[in-house]
Amino acid sequence: MTDVSTLWEVGLPLVGTAGGLGYAKVRAPRVFWSLAGLPVTTVRFAVNYRTTMDVCGLTVQPSRLRAFMVRNIARRPDVQPVPPKVRRVRGTSTGLRVTLRLPAGLEPADVVAASERLRHAWGVHSVNVVGTKPGFVELRMTGYDVLKKVRMPRQQLSGPMVVPVALREDGTAFVRDYLKVPHALTLGANQSGKSMYQRNLVAGLARLPVALVGIDCKRGVEHRGYAPRLSALAITPEEADGLLDGLVGEMEERFDLLSEHGVADIWALPEYLRPVPVVVLVDEVAELFLVATKKDEERRDRMVTQLIRLGQLARAAGIYLEVCGQRFGSDLGKGATALRAQLTGRTVHRVNDKQTAEMGVGDIAPDAVATVLAIPPDRPGIAVAGDTSGGWSRIRTPELTAAEAAAICTAHAHLTPDLPGLAAYRPAIPAGAAPASVPLVNPSPATA
Repeated sequence: MTDVSTLWEVGLPLVGTAGGLGYAKVRAPRVFWSLAGLPVTTVRFAVNYRTTMDVCGLTVQPSRLRAFMVRNIARRPDVQPVPPKVRRVRGTSTGLRVTLRLPAGLEPADVVAASERLRHAWGVHSVNVVGTKPGFVELRMTGYDVLKKVRMPRQQLSGPMVVPVALREDGTAFVRDYLKVPHALTLGANQSGKSMYQRNLVAGLARLPVALVGIDCKRGVEHRGYAPRLSALAITPEEADGLLDGLVGEMEERFDLLSEHGVADIWALPEYLRPVPVVVLVDEVAELFLVATKKDEERRDRMVTQLIRLGQLARAAGIYLEVCGQRFGSDLGKGATALRAQLTGRTVHRVNDKQTAEMGVGDIAPDAVATVLAIPPDRPGIAVAGDTSGGWSRIRTPELTAAEAAAICTAHAHLTPDLPGLAAYRPAIPAGAAPASVPLVNPSPATA
């Protein structure tokens, strides 16, 4: 009887604990990882690190000096291959971060090639390799699928033109930093999460002291809700033609200002002279390329030329492009490829054909095309984000409804600046729906 009581007293808590961990693994993976996954993975990593590096081909033969010391001073006949030296191991709420010092003969590409084998060896969801500085790489392991239910990290990069938009596969935030990547292209099929990405981007920009300009030739169905926060809006190709002319005029006026003060871009101007940055949001760019008559063709050529000019020159003037569409390539018409070449940042959601994936990331990261084509239709919001540096990663945007994005724009309508050159395209807002606009001058990067 005593044995039964003892078994009951010991077994019941164990069963309860196991059940709680099983529930947490499904419903609260972050909690499960912190309680069980992280300790187990840390021990597994420490125990079989050298063996794993050896079988994955991430070791090198020791130097002659090391071999001499092992044989003659340590008196050991066998000389082991040298793996990368572990400099730092740090656990996080989503995974494990390991900093490695690479020995002579290894490069980050070798570790990247072995990342899938490392993932299986240590039993983690994914292993992403990031080069931190010459000779060092960081293994960013995630213990579970962080993209299944997006939770943005609390600590994020900040800056005058930095907008957190989505979550990366390694658990870090994907941000749009316009000072580093001024222009970007977003592609995706219907129901792929492309609109969700745009909502998160607009919601982030609405909180910053910038001017937002919308071009939505679908009669404004996407951008109309952002009207209180827009300094200008075009909802037809005819309006877009005039608005693009106005933006080019604004750019040329800013160039005159820069030339007058002998600086290269607006961020080098004194605070009291700096014009407000402008982000131009182009929805369904293909609508600007479609023509039905000869007159439409002339207008199309003029609009495309103005867009290319903005892409080539407007960064220094503080004007940035966010171009969005389902498909974007040479088949749209003259100038499409030239415009795409100016769009440094690329975000590609699920697409309907391989050619679209190649248009989006094939020219900057060919190995990312297969990842784009593997995005499942039941996971909207997942995309591949990259830039012309060749780096790319899988991301997913948090859920944000159109009503929530519109509410954020209305709440920050007092930040909407007046752009005199675009005043004719300022969207009409019902009286009392938004506060008055603010002056044109923007705060400095230090105070933004």
